[in-house]
Amino acid sequence: MTRHSIATIPASQLEAYQHDGVVVLRDAIDAEWLASLEVAIERDIQHPGPFYHGYTPENGHGKFHGNVRLWEHDAAFRDYCLYSPLPGLAQQFFASTKVNLLYDQLFVKEPETLNRTRWHNDQPYWPIRGWQVISFWVALDPITIENGALEFVRGSHLWNRWFQPERFGETSGHGDYERNPDYEPMPDIEAARGDYDIVSWDLAPGDVYVFHGLTVHGAGGNQRHDVRRRGYTVRYTGDDVVYDTRPGSNANLHHPTLTHGEALDSDQYPVVKT
Repeated sequence: MTRHSIATIPASQLEAYQHDGVVVLRDAIDAEWLASLEVAIERDIQHPGPFYHGYTPENGHGKFHGNVRLWEHDAAFRDYCLYSPLPGLAQQFFASTKVNLLYDQLFVKEPETLNRTRWHNDQPYWPIRGWQVISFWVALDPITIENGALEFVRGSHLWNRWFQPERFGETSGHGDYERNPDYEPMPDIEAARGDYDIVSWDLAPGDVYVFHGLTVHGAGGNQRHDVRRRGYTVRYTGDDVVYDTRPGSNANLHHPTLTHGEALDSDQYPVVKT
């Protein structure tokens, strides 16, 4: 795969990310990368990798396909995580001396998959601690509220609140999460939407949601009968992030030998930019 030049992020976008916890980068991923990802996504749907989690809704319509750590088992995902513009973009958002790949994640809501993705923030699920944590969610389809656009609570990354991880529906591959006494329950944001500064954006293929690991977000179901909602996310970390063995994180992301407080640099969390 050809390595492409990295765009310079405007200062206004960098400032908005720091203040809001989320921005959109338009046309961040070009057609060559998208074509490679589309083939790789279909390959994973047909032959899921080892960390697959998914479900068929109770009403029998649609299907959700999810997976993590795909880059470790598929060369197309690996090339995208390592050699796409994303590591360079992450370094600009962090202003860091290095960038580590944390992991990647696939979310496919087929047409008429009506299940919501409940409100949550991500970092409590992950065995890390630090401020420089970012996700790049690229659209493979036209994304609107009607087929499951992500919604974000603007500025929620600054709340300094860690919410207890919970299961996302009856997905295979995910058990219940260990309770962490330092976490709090997620408020019922959906029942009190007017109390929060909720923002969302439609995306075209190649557009990317960029958001902080503590930004609260969720998504509706795919109400369309003719449009999929394929999103592929890569998470990166910067200089200040270390491994954290606190209770409550996703066991599928644990490292077999890293100790509490240790730098992430490893085969599982490689340095991808210096």
